[in-house]
Amino acid sequence: QAQLVESGGGLVQPGGSLRLSCTASGFTLDYYAINWFRQAPGKEREGVACITSRDASTYYADSAKGRFTISRDNAKNTVYLQMNRLKPEDTAVYYCATEPYLCSGSYDYTRYDYWGQGTQVTVSS
Repeated sequence: QAQLVESGGGLVQPGGSLRLSCTASGFTLDYYAINWFRQAPGKEREGVACITSRDASTYYADSAKGRFTISRDNAKNTVYLQMNRLKPEDTAVYYCATEPYLCSGSYDYTRYDYWGQGTQVTVSS
């Protein structure tokens, strides 16, 4: 069964770091761009970062630039989101999702083939 599984969320103090993982099983991530989205209570889902399939080009939301780093390890069929200097406003459920090859930046969430179940990130003192 093809699925994505996120892990690595948790409770962290402001200024701290977390590394999220998104691991695929039942299919290979080689041909997919991988997106990280997040959704906070009462807010719209927003794109955080994306990495393309072939040349691993990366794209970030303004809120993530300079603090978050997306990377991929195709041998492990896993994509990571390293989050540094976390802020309370980063609190959300984080999801990974695939789309073919390139990062579209689309808000049409039906174009994303696979979604993980989400992992909670809470930034609080």
